[in-house]
Amino acid sequence: MKVVLFCGGFGMRMRGAADDPVPKPMQLVGPRPLIWHVMRYYAHFGHKDFILCLGYGATHIKNFFLTYQESDSNDFVIRDGQVQLLSSDISDWTITFVDTGLDSAIGERLRRVRRHLAGEEYFLANYADVLTDAPLNEMIDKCVASGAAASMMIVPPQSSFHCVNVNAAGEVERITPVAKLPLWENGGYFVLTQEVFDLLPPGGDLVEDACGRLAAQGRLLGYQHLGFWKPADTFKERAELDAAYHSSLRPWMVWEREAAC
Repeated sequence: MKVVLFCGGFGMRMRGAADDPVPKPMQLVGPRPLIWHVMRYYAHFGHKDFILCLGYGATHIKNFFLTYQESDSNDFVIRDGQVQLLSSDISDWTITFVDTGLDSAIGERLRRVRRHLAGEEYFLANYADVLTDAPLNEMIDKCVASGAAASMMIVPPQSSFHCVNVNAAGEVERITPVAKLPLWENGGYFVLTQEVFDLLPPGGDLVEDACGRLAAQGRLLGYQHLGFWKPADTFKERAELDAAYHSSLRPWMVWEREAAC
C-alpha cells in the first residue's frame, strides 16, 4: 500500500525561534529525523511507496533525501576506494514529493495528492511525527475484514493532568487522572479508502470532516492500541524520544527486532 505522510505543517509547538526553518518531521531522534523513523516503520511491514505532502520546510525534507547518506546507519566496506554497503535503508523505496501548500489543512493536503493514489483501494496515512510499535499488518487486516471505509489507530489519553468533579457548592467530590478515564484519542495512524475523498470539502480536515462523517455512518473503525505510542509534538517529547534512543529503549524501531533474531 502507498503511504501518505503529512509533513508540511508549521509545527509551532516544536519550533524555537520564529525564523527557525527546520520543520517538525526533520527534528532528530538519534542520528535520523522523525520522518525517517516513521518511514522505516512502514517499510518494515513492506510498505515502501511514500507520498510526502510538503509545505513548510519542504527544502529541508527534499535535501535530506537528495543527499541521503546510507553509511550513517548501515555497516559498509571500503574496497579499492569504493564503498560497499552491507545493508541499506531506502534504496528500494519510492518517494513522491508533492507541494501541498504552505497553509493547507490536513484534509486539503490529502486532496492535493489524490491523483497519486489512483487505483489504490486502500492506502495508509500518518502525521509523520508520532512513533509506535503497533502491529501494522493487524491494523490493516482488521480494517479490510470489517468492511469499514477507514480505520484510525486510537490510544489511551496521554495527558498527566487530572479531571476534577465539583458540586454546586464548589466542593471537590472526585479527582481522576485523565489517563484513567474511559476515553481514547486519535493516534495518527490511518488506513483509508478512496471514499474519504468524497467526504473532504476544499480546505477540509481529515479527522473532523471525513472521519467524523464516516463515524456518524458507522463506517469508521477504531484500532485500539495499548502498546508503545508517543508523539513528538513538543521539544520535551522529542527530547524524551531522543533520550530513549540513546538509552537503547526504542520499541518503535520494530525493524531492529528482526535484525536481532
